[in-house]
Amino acid sequence: MRPRPPGLAGYYRMAAVAATLLVTVAMTALVMPHAAKAAPAALQVYPVASIYPASVDYRLMVNGQTVPVMRYAGYDIAQFAMGAGTATIAVTKINNTAIGSYSISPAKLNLAASVSGPTLTFTVPNDEYLIVKVDGRPRLVIAIDPAETDRPPSNGTGIFNVRSAPYSAQPGTAYSTVAFQNALNDAAAWGTANGRQGTVYVPAGVYTVGNLYLRSDLAFYLEPGAVLRYTGERAHYAAHSHKDSQQRDLTWFISTRYSTRNISIYGRGVIDGNGMASLAPGNLGVNLLVPIYTDRFTLDGITLRESSSWALMPTRSSNMTFRNLKMFNRFDMGENDGIDVIESTDVTVTHAIGIGLDDPFTTKTWGSDVDLFRNVPGDPRPLDGVVFDDLVSWTYCYGIKVGQGVVQPQSNVTFRRVVVYDAAVGIGVHHKYGAASATNIRFEDVDIERLSFTNDSNRTWLALWIGANLGVGPIDQVRVADVRVRDAGTTPARINGQPGAPITGVTLDHVVMPGSTSPATTLQQMNLTNLSHHGPITIIS
Repeated sequence: MRPRPPGLAGYYRMAAVAATLLVTVAMTALVMPHAAKAAPAALQVYPVASIYPASVDYRLMVNGQTVPVMRYAGYDIAQFAMGAGTATIAVTKINNTAIGSYSISPAKLNLAASVSGPTLTFTVPNDEYLIVKVDGRPRLVIAIDPAETDRPPSNGTGIFNVRSAPYSAQPGTAYSTVAFQNALNDAAAWGTANGRQGTVYVPAGVYTVGNLYLRSDLAFYLEPGAVLRYTGERAHYAAHSHKDSQQRDLTWFISTRYSTRNISIYGRGVIDGNGMASLAPGNLGVNLLVPIYTDRFTLDGITLRESSSWALMPTRSSNMTFRNLKMFNRFDMGENDGIDVIESTDVTVTHAIGIGLDDPFTTKTWGSDVDLFRNVPGDPRPLDGVVFDDLVSWTYCYGIKVGQGVVQPQSNVTFRRVVVYDAAVGIGVHHKYGAASATNIRFEDVDIERLSFTNDSNRTWLALWIGANLGVGPIDQVRVADVRVRDAGTTPARINGQPGAPITGVTLDHVVMPGSTSPATTLQQMNLTNLSHHGPITIIS
């Protein structure tokens, strides 16, 4: 487990212990005045495909190595992996003008930096997902992964390399769907026959592919520099569902077959929805990855990029793990959520960054007649046991959210160790659709850095509210704990139930508002004044 700063309550509750430790530390310093510093970490710098243009604003050096910086719509991106040790990062403005101001997020890391002319230098002690702002330049996202320790061999028993015969997939403009699907089918068949996963190995390169389908007992490995990309041609893709609000069909770029099990996607490659190409002229929304009706599914280390609809949709599935996940969407393209966990159980999302116009991290439940699932067999399911842990969220909507759909019950959902870099609403439960209940929802150790946007007339740190669409349903047992609000927004925080569907069991535990160093003790101090149809609210300070 990577070390992390404790939550705010942890700081307060350990104060007495810390005071005692200060004496011990001071005595130790007298005996050991020259404690060893951590050595620089070994790096894995990912190759960048030529389809991604270089930044015109930044150069990046890490531990003396050049790391490529990609220009993107709304922000720049640099990605690499690091092993044990430290990473000294030098961000340089390309035009060499002196840096006047800067910020490094997550702010809670308190990373000390120095400026020398056009270069900002700072050191991180372990892998982090960072956002750096320098003067009036675009933000620079520095996505640092942990070192890759499970890379398979590129060939051998149980390994099906898409570049090797009989598949012979070619990167570039060649349409490689058949080669990929054959390799996936063969690997799954081998895995089932041998009681373990067969592995499809994808070497570096850009592969334009149509819909791909994953079967049981399959591992899908994308090497650093490997990109699976939407082709830009509508005819290559099936219409799996429809989105009424977008007035377009949706395709599941990569999905599992129904009733599958034991599937992994891992590596440091990219799944690219090529979003602008998908919307014009074909007007097709692309969901990048849809694990549906599957069990024991893992995704590790993959980058999801430029979806034109919800990027990652774990649906009606169980026992799922998503880690070291990067979701880079645009701000000029709507309904491009990051990960929407839908009607699933026992799901964990850990160490992830989500960026895009719409909600990066949410849970939802729907009915069988909703537009997304009219063509999907089977019955809707409740959602239970979902944990989001160690997140960075940047959006025009909700930083972290339950909803909007609560047509089936949602229970035991936890968000913890979250940085909301920017949003309209920091923390939310938006029970907009449905008559089912949302119960036992926890938001723990959340740092809300800024709230620059407005969504549904909300620009606030907390919004718990119930609509009246497809019925009304209650929200019960919501715990908001160890929250630092650096920006409270411009509208009051809200708790608004409905007649016959109140919001009950709300606990606010150690919420520190802007300008304060101690937890708020009243709703007024929290700017939580938009209240209706709710039960008693417990405040712990």
